[in-house]
Amino acid sequence: MAQLLNFLESVWWMIVTLGVLVTFHEFGHFWVARRCGVRVLRFSVGFGKPIKSWFGRDGTEYCVAWIPLGGYVKMLDAREGDVPAAERAREFTGKPIWQRIAVVLAGPVFNLIFAVAAFWAMLVIGKPDFQPLVGDVSALAAQAGFQRGERVLSVDGQPVATWTDLGLALADAAQSHRPTPVQVRDADGSVHVRVLHFEKLPDHLSDQAIVERTGLVPLQRSLPPVIGKLVPGSAAVAAGLEPGDRVLAIDGTAVRDWNDLVNLTHADAGPHKTLTLELDRGGHRLTLAVQPRPTRLPDGSTEYAIGIYAQAATAHYDTVLRRGPLAAIPAAFAQTWDLTSRTLSMLGDMLTGSASLKNLSGPISIAQYANASAEMGVAWFLYFLGIISLSLGIMNLLPIPILDGGHLLYYLIELVKGSPLSERAMAVGQYLGVVLLVMIMGLAFYNDILRIVS
Repeated sequence: MAQLLNFLESVWWMIVTLGVLVTFHEFGHFWVARRCGVRVLRFSVGFGKPIKSWFGRDGTEYCVAWIPLGGYVKMLDAREGDVPAAERAREFTGKPIWQRIAVVLAGPVFNLIFAVAAFWAMLVIGKPDFQPLVGDVSALAAQAGFQRGERVLSVDGQPVATWTDLGLALADAAQSHRPTPVQVRDADGSVHVRVLHFEKLPDHLSDQAIVERTGLVPLQRSLPPVIGKLVPGSAAVAAGLEPGDRVLAIDGTAVRDWNDLVNLTHADAGPHKTLTLELDRGGHRLTLAVQPRPTRLPDGSTEYAIGIYAQAATAHYDTVLRRGPLAAIPAAFAQTWDLTSRTLSMLGDMLTGSASLKNLSGPISIAQYANASAEMGVAWFLYFLGIISLSLGIMNLLPIPILDGGHLLYYLIELVKGSPLSERAMAVGQYLGVVLLVMIMGLAFYNDILRIVS
């Protein structure tokens, strides 16, 4: 039941997200077309059969359709049939080329405007976040010498204020596959430089895999060494451990968090080896001897484990990214510029093969992220809307026939050659554009399904 409810919530927030952003995108085309004197026949949010449609006083048909994965603005166009003499002045292809370019550019530009507005509202409301404090450490971070409690100050010279900043900076740095200096400040106030050797990472990892292999977890999300559940028939059951026990030490070594517990267990466990666990049970201190048992892992290897799960813990945000209404204006533009450059860089890396195509997300991921950000609060949902709006605008500017960027490409060719492309050439372009778009969407769906399965 819970899974069904989560699914329905995800679908709902995806519809809200795409509905808002597609409407704003298409309104850009609509608004500029009207200002250029072009007659708009239909303004549709969604594709397919209309759920509801009506005619406005301007003669435009407004529709809300069943498939909420896009939308369109249908204009009076001589390529689609004869145009009455009285309407030729309002026909799209008869307009000067600069007006046609303006109409096509308006959609992505309105996405950009929406992103700036969303980031401004996010900053004024205040987006809760984690301070960039280091918690559990493993993988590359452990090799670099990161210590629990250190505060990250910068990544490769780029200042870091929140954990979100840190995640974005690390994702960018990892794509370079080179040693990256990270400046940190420890509890004593001393500043150190830790070097993450991203050149050791395999090529074509997704962002999620990069995060896992970097091995940094927010201090606020570190799990306490408290037993939540025991595996039936395990060594922990045989030794008398109970849910709620807090592990204080293993073989005399203090345990600070669940990561310590796991690492010490794996380091000391072995055939015929008994571990001595010091516990706190309801305020009483006791000592139990546990003999780990061999456990077969999914990859076929064997490790010795005691058979316990961590107790679930809720992380609480400890900082807020907030600006006053005036100060939020340049900050919103800076946020937009930063995320736009990151997106363009990622697209370029995917085209050249230096970044994994697994980073391409489809509607399923959008639905999941929309639901998750909505649960995190208004500010986080606005941040999500801003990111998706930017992505929508940038993707629409790709020079693929059928997208806005493809139409711009046609108009640029027209400017160079002095006449429009032939209908045959444009038809071939549209066909290739549809094929390419289906391939991209297919890859995005495949990545979504792969994420769910894995």
